[in-house]
Amino acid sequence: MTLHDFIIGFLGASVIEVIASISGFICVYLLIKRNIWNFFFGLIQVTLYVWVFYQNKLYSDTLLHVIYISLQFYGWWNWRQHKNSQQELVIEKTPLKMFISLTLLSISSTLVLGYLMDNYTDASFAYADAFTTTTSLIAQWLLTRRHLLNWSFWLAVDVVAIVIYLQKGLFPTSVLYVAFLIMATIGQYSWWQQYKRQLPENNLTKSN
Repeated sequence: MTLHDFIIGFLGASVIEVIASISGFICVYLLIKRNIWNFFFGLIQVTLYVWVFYQNKLYSDTLLHVIYISLQFYGWWNWRQHKNSQQELVIEKTPLKMFISLTLLSISSTLVLGYLMDNYTDASFAYADAFTTTTSLIAQWLLTRRHLLNWSFWLAVDVVAIVIYLQKGLFPTSVLYVAFLIMATIGQYSWWQQYKRQLPENNLTKSN
């Protein structure tokens, strides 16, 4: 793919994909800031991407974004319930055992879903698409539960997603995921700093 092909494809993208991409960018920016309004823009993004991915035969991604719709509402509710005395979001530590278990779950579910999509549908990039689907669900669940290492799973998703969307000609979406990759790195650092700041208050609360 040449730069010229990329530019032509980008300029020829559907309005729906462009709006979804912009909403996604705003959503992740607000996530880094731990702003609850990320779920509003996330809802716009995932709803529009249901149509975009279905049209491009990325069925695992389509299913993922249908599930995402309900997770936006759950995330909004969960974040509202967990704030500290300064009304800041309380970030939870991700235990190593949980991280390893979820990594193994990601790999096994990718193999199962990839096999089903590869053998029983006309899905494109069945196994890679399955990986972004299953791992994104894990990352989103950790995010809604305010876990520190949700960003680590998003980083893995973003790398694979960039390759898929470039190959499918979803140029605004591929640019969005490049931005997601950078922002996920910033997000991991930002949440880690916030987690360290809130440790004294968390320890005091537990002691009481």
